[in-house]
Amino acid sequence: MSATQTQAIRHDWSRQEVQALFDLPFNDLLFQAQVVHRQHFNPNEVQVSTLLSIKTGSCPEDCKYCPQSAHYNTGLEKQRLMEVEAVLKKAAEAKAKGSSRFCMGAAWKNPNKRDMPYVLEMVKGVKAMGLETCMTLGMLNEDQAGELAEAGLDYYNHNLDTSPEFYDKIITTRSYGDRLDTLQHVRDSGMKICSGGIIGMGENQNDRIGLLVQLANLPVQPESVPINMLVKVKGTPLEDVDNLDPFEFVRCIAIARILMPKSHVRLSAGREEMSDEMQAMCFMAGANSIFYGECLLTTPNPEAHEDMLLFKRLGLRPEQAIVDHDDNAQADVLSKQIEKNDTAQPFYDATV
Repeated sequence: MSATQTQAIRHDWSRQEVQALFDLPFNDLLFQAQVVHRQHFNPNEVQVSTLLSIKTGSCPEDCKYCPQSAHYNTGLEKQRLMEVEAVLKKAAEAKAKGSSRFCMGAAWKNPNKRDMPYVLEMVKGVKAMGLETCMTLGMLNEDQAGELAEAGLDYYNHNLDTSPEFYDKIITTRSYGDRLDTLQHVRDSGMKICSGGIIGMGENQNDRIGLLVQLANLPVQPESVPINMLVKVKGTPLEDVDNLDPFEFVRCIAIARILMPKSHVRLSAGREEMSDEMQAMCFMAGANSIFYGECLLTTPNPEAHEDMLLFKRLGLRPEQAIVDHDDNAQADVLSKQIEKNDTAQPFYDATV
């Protein structure tokens, strides 16, 4: 399969085709992914997002990777839903540091009716700052998706996590069909979809193929595809799972890029454990989005000034948010922060 054959968006990828991509020599795969990437994106721009936990812990789901599950004792400090003004303050700080998208996550199975008015005010306030808005609140019904869309939410994150075949080994409190239903409600409301998965949970390569095929063959491919590398948290059932081969992770990034050529492929959780060289390979493989700041909900992430320094070393720059036409100073802010990387302070603490 040549790179030129992947230009059109397809929704009929077979497992055999994706297996053939996994079987390619590593250099050939990265070259093919980079060719596809350059057909649709500036190869030296990375979309920069910030993720804030607006409600932490006590989640009734039993996701075996998650420290926020009420089923496991991980020592996580629980936190009720943050006040709207506190969230908006964090969003303003994120914008000042160079983020173009502000993502808000709550540890819920689904939003409670009493919490929706506060959540909607958060969306409106962040949107008014000129930032792209994203939320992850668990399952949504049709009405909730409509309310969020009307408030101005740009993206809704709801990961498939893994293949349909491996799914019940990771989660039993929510079905794969439930996840697909939520994605459909989001799409029907007019919002964009952020959906990906987690690599390194003990699944085999066939499961990784299954996840990527599911994402690519959705009726409309997700605009944003976070590819997470498992962060092993003490107290969760996956704390002792075998480490994933780093090259296998990079292969997943490259294949996500080939299968979903117009999607932003986000290098997400697990970056704290990746070397600069591994991250550079992921960018070469087609990753063009990151979460920025030292915390992803409740797990570590490289500190902001480390990301800035890596951007400088690689000649990368932040992608401008489409919603922020009038704020051309955003890239200048990040450039100045890069110059001051030796004195930059940690970005924010999403758990306080």
